[in-house]
Amino acid sequence: MSDFVNSYKDEFNKILVFLDKEIGTLRLGRSSPSLVENVLVDAYSVLTPLPHLASITATDPKTLTIQPWDKALLKEIEKALIKADLGINPVVRESVVILNVPSLTEETRKEVVKKLHHRLEEAKVAIRSVREKIKEKTLAQEKDKEITEDEKFRNLDELEELVKSYNEKIRSLGDKKEEEIMKI
Repeated sequence: MSDFVNSYKDEFNKILVFLDKEIGTLRLGRSSPSLVENVLVDAYSVLTPLPHLASITATDPKTLTIQPWDKALLKEIEKALIKADLGINPVVRESVVILNVPSLTEETRKEVVKKLHHRLEEAKVAIRSVREKIKEKTLAQEKDKEITEDEKFRNLDELEELVKSYNEKIRSLGDKKEEEIMKI
């Protein structure tokens, strides 16, 4: 790979890291703190990620317990969890919020797979967007006589190979996650 294309690997890797984090929040029928990591809570008029406001523990395979460090935030955390549309109703007990993760039915598994495919497609669109930006830059460099026509074609070929490999990584992540979701 040329230095030109390698210089953009970071952007592609960021997309993969974000995708991995996003699909980690998909519900699998068992409790995991990652289910609520991205939930934003209106704490003191500032949207704050839930892990910054509370400890989140999986007390058993079907239960998540969220214990806010400031008890005044219990209602705000409950509202944020309802708004997050996780398919789980929060229950406030004394100083904690409890999420009982229901088992997935065939129908809910299919819904989760649809959400997964949507997120995978968003990642592919982001990859294409970065590819187009690199392509435009390469064409502009050739037009400005910074690189030769051969270098342009070599860069574009390497770029296509790189995009192909990242799309394969996205597909692989998606297949692995879909298998996890559909596993009974």
